[in-house]
Amino acid sequence: MKHVICPVCGNICIKYGKNKSGSQRWLCKKCKSINTPKIDNLTKQLNIFLKWLFSKDIQKDMPGGGRTFRRITSKFWDIWTLPPVVEEKHSVVFVDGIYLCRNACVLICCDRNNVLGWYLCRYEHANAWISLLSRIKEPTLVVSDGGAGFHKALKKAWPHAKHQRCLFHVFSQVRRYTTTSPKTLAGAELYALAKRLLHLETRSEADKWVDEFLDWMRRHNKFLSQRSLDENGNWRATHERLLKAQRSLSRLVKEGTLFTYLDEDLIAEIDKVPSTNNQIEGGINARLRALLRNHRGLSVERRIKAVFWWCYVHSPR
Repeated sequence: MKHVICPVCGNICIKYGKNKSGSQRWLCKKCKSINTPKIDNLTKQLNIFLKWLFSKDIQKDMPGGGRTFRRITSKFWDIWTLPPVVEEKHSVVFVDGIYLCRNACVLICCDRNNVLGWYLCRYEHANAWISLLSRIKEPTLVVSDGGAGFHKALKKAWPHAKHQRCLFHVFSQVRRYTTTSPKTLAGAELYALAKRLLHLETRSEADKWVDEFLDWMRRHNKFLSQRSLDENGNWRATHERLLKAQRSLSRLVKEGTLFTYLDEDLIAEIDKVPSTNNQIEGGINARLRALLRNHRGLSVERRIKAVFWWCYVHSPR
């Protein structure tokens, strides 16, 4: 049996009749104080709320047809869970943003096991990324998908961290421009080059890939320089989408963020240096999308808070 402790002196109380409302009274023999302790069900109610939020259950199937559930858990929708300040240095972190609607994006940073931070913004931009990164100690390596403004924020918030662009996102961006069945020789060759990015395992293979890419640009320079008139009578690049793919790869080669995972110093320091952002895409974003899909119909504010609750429960503390 659980003992009732006196709030005044800390001794064990004994039963001492009941109030008019029927509540049990308790008497402390030492200090003679009488109290009626109230049962605190907040922890139990929070567990009920989180169990429902992280499951496929619908409110209609909850006790009381959902009315009782909504009454006892409504207080938790008023809470904005805050990310921790991470003072422990991590070797590898992953960052990405997930859009919940047109003007609501949650930026997330995680390591291999936990969510380290999250930040709400209207869209991905440098100041939003800085606000997220500033609460987390600078890691050795950060892997990203190249969200808008991140490169600028990284230089300011984590100037000494090494940056690896997610190779799968790089390939996907080229595939979006060339399609999987390019109609031109230049497009087919560039698509094949981008596909090979996912299978480079040594520095020599990476150097050979860069040489082949530069050779591709030289061979198809005249083709890519072709211009034609659009419907408004303005001169535009004939192969504009192919040029966008080529420029995106050229920028990454110039920045040196394509093959950071092959750096010998990093390999000696970090076990299994990642080359993709799959840790956050498959481990976090996919589960968040499943959560929102299971509880579709939530307002925008509650969708945001549902993501915050998930991140909070999966944070280090």
